[in-house]
Amino acid sequence: MKSFSIPSLFSSSLIGSIKEKRRVNDKLKKDYRPSHFNFGPVEIYLSRHFGFCYGVENAVETAYKIIDENPGKKIYLLSEMIHNPAVNADLLDRGVSFIQDTKGGQIIPWDALKASDIVIVPAFGTTLEIQAKLASIGIDTYAYDTTCPFVEKVWNRASAIGQKSYSVIVHGKPSHEETKATFSHSQSVTPTLVIKDLQQAQQLAYYIRKEKSAEDFFDEFEGQFSKGFNPETDLERIGVVNQTTMLATDTQEITDYLREEIVTFYQLGPDQVTEHFADTRDTLCYATNDNQSATYGLLKADADFAIVAGGYNSSNTAHLVDLCAEKLPTYFIKSADKLIGPTEIWHYNNRRKEEIQSLDFIPAQRPVKILLTCGASCPDAVMEEILRKLVSFFPGASDTDEVIQAWLAETV
Repeated sequence: MKSFSIPSLFSSSLIGSIKEKRRVNDKLKKDYRPSHFNFGPVEIYLSRHFGFCYGVENAVETAYKIIDENPGKKIYLLSEMIHNPAVNADLLDRGVSFIQDTKGGQIIPWDALKASDIVIVPAFGTTLEIQAKLASIGIDTYAYDTTCPFVEKVWNRASAIGQKSYSVIVHGKPSHEETKATFSHSQSVTPTLVIKDLQQAQQLAYYIRKEKSAEDFFDEFEGQFSKGFNPETDLERIGVVNQTTMLATDTQEITDYLREEIVTFYQLGPDQVTEHFADTRDTLCYATNDNQSATYGLLKADADFAIVAGGYNSSNTAHLVDLCAEKLPTYFIKSADKLIGPTEIWHYNNRRKEEIQSLDFIPAQRPVKILLTCGASCPDAVMEEILRKLVSFFPGASDTDEVIQAWLAETV
């Protein structure tokens, strides 16, 4: 796979060395056991897979290259490059401006842009409507497009099944930039509907079985269906794709549920399923799969609590938090600064959608065992800072560099 040049402020030779050793010793990526570091009074279990994925590395490298190669030019990003505050803050410091916020709210009016300006499309991609808007100004959105290839893969899958007269069901968060982009591309080919979760899939089943009216459908799924969507006919042949950062198990559960509803309603035999339900393979990207599988492996370790790092608006990170929280106390932080001290941490509550304070989060017994991971848009430098700070909270802990260097020197 292609290697990228990432700005040094986001890199970590320490974390990079750990990742490289795991890569060399597990080239097929079959071993999801965490890396274990024993510092004496504290032990840290570091997830097998975490941090910048292919799409993020590509987007970051491209954005900084564009900045370096175009001094004096006005450079815009459609919205946040990735869902990580450190990366976005640095881009703003370098003079890049965001046209929209992550919810699609306009920050800079379209008429403020000129044909000579550079507009970078972020890793999430963008809608056909925004592409048309920029084209009308004279800006070529393909000139500086960092859309993740795995997101484009979903668009291609949706287009392919749409051309075979299937409607597309997108499992995703309706307000997420990637879901909006996928919805836009899909609806240009075929009727398209976004559903958030299994509960909405179960609501949708009433319309597949033709047990509820179109009027009810339009109320229940307001803002989530394409123009002209007809629930009485457009749910007779469907296929499921997804926002690439959703939980794999959730997407599979939704797909299996809707397929069973289709099979039962139309009384289909095994060789007849594709008459009404498209045979779509899972569209989660490799990094999402790897990070989620590694988190399941991480959770097999007996630990006291978990730290998950990443931007608070990062979908894939939020899912890792939810996975960990099912088993043990879990703290979602965006940087080491949120670790105020051994008795205080500020962390994001996914359900309340706000940052909260927790006191005495480190238990009294020794050793304390901590699980550590992060999302696909979290820089290695942030992970190193968090790891070092955690170790510093324990008097008498072994030197961080010495422990990790000894681990790196171990033979498998």
